[in-house]
Amino acid sequence: MNLGEIARKLGCDVEGDARLEIKGVAGIEEAEAGELTFLVNRKYRPALAATRASAILISREEAPVPIAALRSANAYLDFARAIEIFHPGPAYAPSVHSTAVIAKTATIGPGAHVGPYCFIDEDVEIGRNAVLHSFVTIYRGARIGDDFFAHSHACVREHCRIGNRVLLQNGVTIGSDGFGFAREANGRWYKMRQAGTTMIGDDVEIQAHSAIDRATIGETQIGRGTKIDNLVQVGHACKVGEDTLLCGQVGLAGTTRVGNRCILAGQVGAAGHLTIGDDATLTAQSGVPTDVPPGAVYSGYPAMPNLAWRKSVAVFNRLPELQRELRQLRAEVEALRSGKP
Repeated sequence: MNLGEIARKLGCDVEGDARLEIKGVAGIEEAEAGELTFLVNRKYRPALAATRASAILISREEAPVPIAALRSANAYLDFARAIEIFHPGPAYAPSVHSTAVIAKTATIGPGAHVGPYCFIDEDVEIGRNAVLHSFVTIYRGARIGDDFFAHSHACVREHCRIGNRVLLQNGVTIGSDGFGFAREANGRWYKMRQAGTTMIGDDVEIQAHSAIDRATIGETQIGRGTKIDNLVQVGHACKVGEDTLLCGQVGLAGTTRVGNRCILAGQVGAAGHLTIGDDATLTAQSGVPTDVPPGAVYSGYPAMPNLAWRKSVAVFNRLPELQRELRQLRAEVEALRSGKP
């Protein structure tokens, strides 16, 4: 495919020879002749001098480059779309594998692919064009929309509701029991029946081995367009808004409220029964014991405004030096008090 054709598909402007043949895409440092690369982060601009790529995707504002270019309003997004041109996803023909077990009362829309050893329980409803790869389990009473894709060993528990175009990566569990126990007089723990459910909105992706617990009563909710990384735990009755990112190993204790368009970076932990406002960002390993206001950037434990945290870390790194100075000053003050020179 030549560069001009790619430009038309992506809606970009061509600088240089539009007839250049492009055979693939690659990072700026790994690209070979005949490949398209991209530049978004300015720290990689020096790599342009050595790149072997034939063409590059860059923003319309970027300075001139020494190779053919596609000028884009959103270079990173268009590079993501370019990857799809050269690496389309696998297609799954409508079929039901002979080892799959499907209850007679289950309803599955047209175009479904149900792979080996899948199990679909009583009263399940699944929309059009579903792909259940292998060893996928759907418990009774679940309701799932169109274009659902579940990779191997994903599980949707009883009576959960899932919207359209939802993608579950390997080992995801939707609607597992919330962590709810009441203490008895003898100190033992009595398991609380997890009678609620889990609701997943449209266009959600949940990556490998994450768990979205059902509510004790009511619903756990994941809003439209939210993306959840690997090994994330969302506790019972949490409500996560739209277009939010929960990165790897984030943990939300029960009844946490996370707003729209938030970013919780890796290993953020929320104590539960608190609210994180719309457009808030929590940097990696932040521990959140109290509410976070909308639009805020918080860091550290206990989480505080990022600027305050950075100042605190700067002081923390100087603590040994400050301790020595304090001891010296204390010795000088004591010498003055005692009248010693």
